[in-house]
Formats: sequence, structure tokens, C-alpha cells
Amino acid sequence: MKNYHNKASYVIVFVCFLATALNAQTLTTLFDFDGTHGAEPYLMSLVQGADGNLYGTTEFGGTHNAGTVFKITTAGALTTLYHFCAKTPCTDGLQPEAGLIFGPDKALYGTTEQGGNGDCVLYSGCGTIFRLSSNGKLLSRSFHGSDGDLPAAALVVGSDGNFYGTTVGGGTDLTCASGCGTIFRISPTGSLTTLHNFSYPTDGAEPFAALIEGSDGNFYGTTSGGGPNSFAEGTVFKMTPSGTLTTLYVFDSAHGGDPFGSLVQGSDGNLYGTTYAGGIHDCFNPCGTVFQITPQGSLTILHKFVLTDGGGPSGALILASDGNFYGTTSIGGDVSCNAPYGCGTIFRISPSGSLVTLHSFGGTDGAYPTGGLIQATDGNFYGTTFQGGANGKGTVFKLSLGLRRVRAR
Repeated sequence: MKNYHNKASYVIVFVCFLATALNAQTLTTLFDFDGTHGAEPYLMSLVQGADGNLYGTTEFGGTHNAGTVFKITTAGALTTLYHFCAKTPCTDGLQPEAGLIFGPDKALYGTTEQGGNGDCVLYSGCGTIFRLSSNGKLLSRSFHGSDGDLPAAALVVGSDGNFYGTTVGGGTDLTCASGCGTIFRISPTGSLTTLHNFSYPTDGAEPFAALIEGSDGNFYGTTSGGGPNSFAEGTVFKMTPSGTLTTLYVFDSAHGGDPFGSLVQGSDGNLYGTTYAGGIHDCFNPCGTVFQITPQGSLTILHKFVLTDGGGPSGALILASDGNFYGTTSIGGDVSCNAPYGCGTIFRISPSGSLVTLHSFGGTDGAYPTGGLIQATDGNFYGTTFQGGANGKGTVFKLSLGLRRVRAR
């Protein structure tokens, strides 16, 4: 038995305590959505403005229960900037699922899954692309089915100054119920060009994820389903700025399936992402994976979730200041949560695949984080949960790990 009654032992104890304190993580609920100020933020990650505040969307809630755009300080003071469906019948948009980006003009840009003046049979409009100025004025451009339907992903600004995005439905291939989806480019003045129409049996279908522009100038993304074989469960693709698409990888369940989150490029030039399902054959619920893929299409599974460490990741990974990737899972973790398979987790994974569960949601602090994280300039991580919290309508949270401050992006 160790003797702690000497000076050396006290030093050892102090050093161990200090190391534990430095590695401790603290999750703080910043805001509980209540319906009036929005409800159920879905497939979106927060974005930080030049003012230091965070901006995001909720799919429901607000004055018309059609979703909102909000601003929140890092201390938790929330302001609703826009309530959707302000124009009957929701010609300004309805149910934004995706996050926001700041354009070159410093205005906020985003998408709504439904609404607008497009005539899509199965839904209330085909969705919109919108611009929200600092004075709260919103301008929107509607999809019409043939040029896209159900945009569920955030936009990305290309190096050419145009915006690029995806739609889950619409396009020219009607094999899927509402079309198999598109990739589009839209100019700052609102001129939209369809760059690619997905085809279910050939190059994938229903892209939920945002595009990223790689260091080589090409765009990379995923489709949640489809691909050129009978066991296909989604794809990873590369697209040139002019619209030439190459399928890099086709998922087959054993290596993952149903990728919903966008990719992120690591410092090694490879791409990293998650799949919502697949990986474990005997997992009867969404387990999912974390993967690495080279720009040439060579895929490596870094981690297979088993529910106790998370399951069903649908948000994008981020590369943090410590060189590791961070993300969320929509279910799994602590099964004491009042849910069949846990309320979701926050995790860290190294580029080599070593995964650590940082937090398991318990319901009262949020449940089902379906979006990704952001590392703000203060070094802390911020995100949202789809449900849970004091009102059961989702939360905004902060996770502090003691990482260094980062430069504004």
C-alpha cells in the first residue's frame, strides 16, 4: 500500500489531480427551446458571426410553427431573427432543416425544406433558398421540382463566389418518390443552374449532406441512398465545378450506410465522415460508422458504433484545434435516458480512429443531437439537440474541454 504521508506522494497526487482537472469536460445548457422561440433544431450546425454570436435555425416553432432563424450569444441570450411562413401560404419558406452560412456580403443564407411557390404534389411547396439581411428582411427563391425539391443541406460558397448546394428530391429522375435529387449552383443575384441530376440505380439518390470544396478545387459530398449495385446504401462522390460527377465509393451496409452528414477534409488531405447506419450486422437499430476516404476513393472504417458508445450519427464531423475530429450521435450512450436506445452522445475521434465518448445526453440536458458541432473562437464547442431539455423541444449547449482559443473563420 502506498504511503501518502511524504512530500513526494503529495506532489504525485497534486499532479494527477491537475491532469484530471485539465482534461475534464463540462456541458452547459445555454437555452431550452419553448416553441415560441423555436423548436426542434434538426440537421443543422451553428455558425459563428463576426460579432462572436452564434446563428442557427429551428425546424418548427415560432409564430407560425414553421421554423425560425435565431441568434444566440455564447452566454445563452437568444434572439429570434425571423419566423417562417410569414406570407401565406408560406411563400417565404417552411421548416428549415439546414444550418446557415454567411455570404460574402455578410448576410445570412440558408434553405427551407418546404414552402415557396413551387407546385410539388406531395409537399407544401418545393422549398426555398433565402437571404436574411441584418435588418431582418428576407428574400427567397423557390424550387419548382424539375430544378430540385426538399433542400435539406446548408449552402457552401465556392471559390468562384457562387453558392453551391443539394436537394434531396426533384430533378429529372422520377424513380424516387419525389425525384432523386440534384446538385445546383446559384449566383449571388439568384440565377440557378442545375449541375447534376441524381439517378437512383447509377450514381446515388437523395443527398441530405452539404457539399464541401476540397483543396483541389473539386466538390465532395454524399448521397444517403442508391448507387450502382443492388446492395447500395449511399455513395461518396466528387464533382468538378462544371458539374462532372464521379462516384468514389458505394456503401454496402458492412462498411456503413445512409450517410447524412457532410464530409470534412483533414490536414492530411483525406476526407472524413460518418454513416447513420451499417457497420455492425447484428445492430437492429442505426449504429453507423466513422470513415476516412482518400480523394481517389479508398475508404477505411475508423470506428463502428455499438450503441453504448453512440449510434446513428447524422451531423458532420469537425476538425478541432487539437487535431482531432469531434461529432455527435443521434442515439446511443447512457441507456438510463428515457429512450429505447439512449439519447445520443458527443464524441472525439483521432485521425487514426481512437474514439472517446465525451458526453451522453440524459434527456433533461437534451436528447437526440442530430446536427453537428462548431468550435467557436473561445475554444469551446457549441451545438443543439433535436428534443429534450426543460420543455422537450430541444436545446442549445456548450461543451468546454479547455482547448485553446481559435481564430475566427
